Amino acid sequence: MKAMKYAVAASLIATAPLASAQQLSIATGGTGGTYYPLGGGLAEMIGKHLEGYEAVAEVTGASVENMGLVWRGDSDLALALADTVYQAYSGTGDFEGRQLENIRALASVYPNAVQLVTLADSGIESLSDLEGEVVSVGAPGSGTELNARALLEANGITYDDFDPRRLNFNETADAIRDGDIAAGFWSVGPPTSSIMNLATTRDIRLIGLSDEEVANAREEVSVFAPYELRAGLYEGMEEGVQSIGIPNVLAVSSEMDEELAYQITKMLFERTDELIEVHPAANDTTVEFSVNSTPIAFHPGALRYYEEIGAEVQDHQRPE
Repeated sequence: MKAMKYAVAASLIATAPLASAQQLSIATGGTGGTYYPLGGGLAEMIGKHLEGYEAVAEVTGASVENMGLVWRGDSDLALALADTVYQAYSGTGDFEGRQLENIRALASVYPNAVQLVTLADSGIESLSDLEGEVVSVGAPGSGTELNARALLEANGITYDDFDPRRLNFNETADAIRDGDIAAGFWSVGPPTSSIMNLATTRDIRLIGLSDEEVANAREEVSVFAPYELRAGLYEGMEEGVQSIGIPNVLAVSSEMDEELAYQITKMLFERTDELIEVHPAANDTTVEFSVNSTPIAFHPGALRYYEEIGAEVQDHQRPE
């Protein structure tokens, strides 16, 4: 409830901006994930701490769509999965032939976890059990779908092997609850509200990945990393489950004012406690995680902050 309160508060702030304030748009994702409440919290922090600016968190189709929004200048900031950001930046994968050269990073803010959920009595216990089933692979244009497809294909499973549905987080949870689909993918910072809500009304199971499946996925997508979904994460989850994680990047355009990029980055790391109050995923919002995980060049304003505090920035994170 607290996360939603912050997101709604940010929206209310944005409907009546100060006459002299410049409004910033933050592209997030669906309301059932982590991007929206985290973006709402960031919007409130910008309005509170950066003089002359207000901000609003916008509901979007998430990572892939968000890159286009920043590239076109329709959004000022965006949250997106690291593999999507890298593909947009380098013109590879889903962005083959349309490199978005102006994409830059302020930070990597927390890792996502790929979460494959089914009902406890579904009989689905592994990736291979998805064959012949109806499965949600995430909203169209979302990072969840990119991650689900990469994970499946790396392990010899294609969309031809099951009946894929492209549903957002809330739709996926509802469809599992109602028995319309057998399982669904989330790629989001755990715990996420839509799975939490599902777990209060149905007994669920999170499908673990084998060491081999994790290794295959990492070979396919270099930014994947092993990640354990801890016991107790959701109601009825008595044991930890092995999965994979991927960083989430706060991206902007290279055309953003350098001082603004500096101030947002500084605020993000020096007032992280305010973001943690919005969503526990922000516990991973650290300078160390950011410089270790970000796959593209930082904006010059963000780079100024990292260098100012003595962070060890990697060569590929420096703009050419």
